[in-house]
Amino acid sequence: MESELLIRLGTFTGIFAGLAAWEVMAPRRKLTTPKAQRWFANLTIIALNPLSVALIFPILPTGMALLAAEHNWGLLNHPAIPYWMKVFVGAIVLDFVVYTQHVLHHAVPTLWRLHMVHHADLDYDLTTGLRFHPIEIVVSMAIKLSAIAALGPPPMAVLIFELALNATAMFNHGNIELHHGIDRFLRRLVVTPDMHRIHHSVIIRETNCNFGFCLPWWDRLFGTYKDQPEKGHTDMTIGLSQFRDPARLTLPRLLILPFVGDPGRVPINRH
Repeated sequence: MESELLIRLGTFTGIFAGLAAWEVMAPRRKLTTPKAQRWFANLTIIALNPLSVALIFPILPTGMALLAAEHNWGLLNHPAIPYWMKVFVGAIVLDFVVYTQHVLHHAVPTLWRLHMVHHADLDYDLTTGLRFHPIEIVVSMAIKLSAIAALGPPPMAVLIFELALNATAMFNHGNIELHHGIDRFLRRLVVTPDMHRIHHSVIIRETNCNFGFCLPWWDRLFGTYKDQPEKGHTDMTIGLSQFRDPARLTLPRLLILPFVGDPGRVPINRH
């Protein structure tokens, strides 16, 4: 577990620093709000989330995978299945679980209230990709642990999935310039910033598309893919229409937003 922590921390630090430098050197869009204020709120929420998980759960995803292997839980815990296939299928299925969970957070009004904190960001950069309300992180962890117990993937599959999810969440929220041709190629393999930015559009029909975080295939398969924003990437408005005042999106207000904020008309069941 100690080596896993070092791997996760090293991966996070390296990718965060690299993307932060990329955003400074080659930004895709001009920021509309003060970066220091946004980053203080976003990074504080990011720091609170592991504490929230640690207070509630006695076990983490790789630990659950080890427990599942020990007790032969899950569909993949069968001796006839090759190890490489367990790792491959396990990581892919867990990514699909994240896609499904994301759709549910846009469909169930209570979950949407939690998810609003992520979408209320008035700008779009790598910190947006990790800005989730602590209660949403707890709900997500419960879903993830349940999925691992039911599926029974090897711990290596869970570690690969966790590293990939964390890395791509920062990458596809990055305010970084990518050549159009490179973006078109990468979209076949991974969710790119230009693909996911559409999901953060203030236009509701764009907010309810491009739900993928890591793999781009689920959106195409289930009809939730949109290629380009209606107003273009540089002119589109980021965030939610009911939250446009930066002074009302400070850290304390973000923490109480799910309980007092206007949910608007984003939830899918309202359309």
